[in-house]
This record gives sequence, structure tokens and C-alpha cells, in this order.
Amino acid sequence: MRARRLRAGLRGWGGVGAMALVCALAAVFALLLPLTQQQHDGSTGVGGPGLAEGTRVRAEDCEAPQDRSLAPSGAEGASVAAIRQRGYLSVGVDQNSFRWGYRNPNSTARTVQLEGFDIDLARRIADDLLGSPDKIRFKAIPTNQRVPAIKSGRVDLVVRTMTITCSRLKDVAFSAPYFLTGQQVLAPVSSGVKGYDGSLAGRRICSAAGSTAHDKLDADKKAGKLDASADISTTVPNQLDCLVRLQLGEVDAVVTDGALAASQAAQDPTVELKGRRFTTEYYGVAMNQKATDLVRRVNRILEQYRTDPDGWRASYDKWLRPTLGADSESATPPVPKYK
Repeated sequence: MRARRLRAGLRGWGGVGAMALVCALAAVFALLLPLTQQQHDGSTGVGGPGLAEGTRVRAEDCEAPQDRSLAPSGAEGASVAAIRQRGYLSVGVDQNSFRWGYRNPNSTARTVQLEGFDIDLARRIADDLLGSPDKIRFKAIPTNQRVPAIKSGRVDLVVRTMTITCSRLKDVAFSAPYFLTGQQVLAPVSSGVKGYDGSLAGRRICSAAGSTAHDKLDADKKAGKLDASADISTTVPNQLDCLVRLQLGEVDAVVTDGALAASQAAQDPTVELKGRRFTTEYYGVAMNQKATDLVRRVNRILEQYRTDPDGWRASYDKWLRPTLGADSESATPPVPKYK
């Protein structure tokens, strides 16, 4: 049974993606993308030169965390100046999220490049700051290492389907939101799972460690909103590893952002989204709290990116429209508000 499910899940492009994910599962902690530097590589985070002084964001009892970013500005401070002097932008990304940040195994290029919606945005930021989208160094960051990577100074920013939350605002700063999403359930087509409801009773559920999905599962189980028999103990460093666990029959369902779940379903026709999204969340670009000039500059770049015909809309149509559709609530960039 388990072998048949795995073979079914390994057909077509989805099979290539799944096999790549199996390899990624074993090596993810040690993996760094080409041109990766040592931890203190001059990035504008803690531990690297070029820090701009700022005030720590207070996240206690915050509401609408997506509306707490700094107003856009083109002014250059210490953080932006440090990036210019270094000559490249250091960005934490994913390399396994289909259509967000991934290495396309069908690429005809001599060197397989990273592609996807988040990669397009990262390159636009580099282009604005340094005059070229290629003056960028990507670093593969597991889901649960996104905040540590920023705080330690390993990267200048993270563009990796990272949800803006009150708890994360205690540790990092965010740009204004660039994408609307929410948590959703992914399970085999033939499964009795119907959505985020009683059908999860007795099921083994996978989520990424340090993700908003796992936080939601944990909170709801403690509050009695999720059946006590649901097993949420399976967590993985990278969310895409959950798809492998699902294909191997080691779990019965995955909880993750709906946008990511839709991409996983596109990779493997034996799984599908179950029910509607049950949270409302926003992705933002994460940066060091003290790099206030960089936060303001990224927000100015996002203002332009949303309206540029070759910007947000073109990237959405290329990467996400095939899975999310033209009429999805996610098909329009969020309207920014600033504190």
C-alpha cells in the first residue's frame, strides 16, 4: 500500500520534485547555496558592520501585525550603505518550494538557477539597491532558522514565505505585507480528511518546526479546538519535507500555508487541499530590527513593485496563477498600512 502510494506520487514533474525533496530532507541543515559566505559576511544584521540604530518593535498585545511596518523612504542609512559598500545583497530563501523558491530540475540552463515568486522579489530588491538583480547571494535557510539567520547577521533579509506575526516582531522587523494567505489542510485525494475539523481526529499531522502552522496546531490542541486524539508530533525543518512524509504514508495530513499547499498539490496529483483556509496571514520581508533604513527602503521598493506592470502582477501570473487562479483573494497584492 505504502509503496503504491509513493509510486503514484512520483509520476511526472511531481515525482522529480518528490525525489529531490527526499534528498533535501537528509542534507538540509548542511546545505548552502552557491556563493554562500561565512556567518559574519558583512550583512547588516547583528554581528556584522553597518548596523543602523533603531528602536525595538514592541509586539506585546499587538493587533494587525501586518500594519506595523515603517513608512517607505529612499533615504540611505548605515545598513543600506553597508550593502552598497559590500557590493551584494545577502538573502535567506527556500530552494524546495515549488513556484516560490526552488531549483527547476527541467531547466535548460547550464547552472540550475533558483526560480519563483519570492526569488523575483529578492532580485528586484537587489536591483534597486545595487543596480543589478544579479548582485545577490542566496542562502538556503530552513523554516525554523529564518529568525536566527537574521539576528545572527548571516543574511540582510529573508524572503521565504515568512508570515508576519506579533511574536516574530519581538525578534525581527518586517516590511509591509506582499502576499495574503492562510493555513489550510493538505491530504491524499482518497483520504477521509475533509478540512480543519473533526475529520482530523486520530490523524497524524505534519507541520514545519517554527512555522505558524505548528503554532496554530499546538494552540488549538491545548485549547480543545483540535481533537485531543490528533497527533501533531511530526515536525520537519523545511515545510516541503512534510509532502515527502505524506507520500511515504508516515503522516495522514499536512497543515501549511494555502499558497504552499496549492503548489504541493500541483507537484503531486494524489494529494489535494481539503476545506477552506482557516486563518488569514500575510507574508513580509524580514530584516534586522536595527536596520530601520533598510526596512523603509524595502517598503519603498514594494510600493513600486505592486504597481509596476513587470513587477508583482507579472510574477504572480508567471508562478502562482496556475495553482491559485486569476480570481483568488491572493491574486491582488495587499494594501499596505504603516504605523
